[in-house]
Amino acid sequence: MQLITSIVRPDKVEPIQEALRRLRISGLTVTEVRGQGHQKGHTTMYRGQEYSVTLLPRVQIDTVVPDYQVEDAVDAIIGAARTGEVGDGRVFVTPVTVTFTIRTGERDD
Repeated sequence: MQLITSIVRPDKVEPIQEALRRLRISGLTVTEVRGQGHQKGHTTMYRGQEYSVTLLPRVQIDTVVPDYQVEDAVDAIIGAARTGEVGDGRVFVTPVTVTFTIRTGERDD
């Protein structure tokens, strides 16, 4: 199994969720995060005061998939999240060695 972590623009959550649903991947964890990458933020005005926004709002989407679905899932995420502009996000794939079901204590290697 592999953990796929995606950091994307907030408006891309629904298209990504739909793309993964088409692959029959339904288990997702979505977290609102803030971060800085190549985009570096921007300058804005608030109550007449100029200030720099360096940590931009993003969404982190985590899903665990079987090894055979990793490439399809990553392709679906990238396809749904891509705008072609700086700041589209990143996708990370991490091995999952063991999981536990909290309710039953069942272990899945």
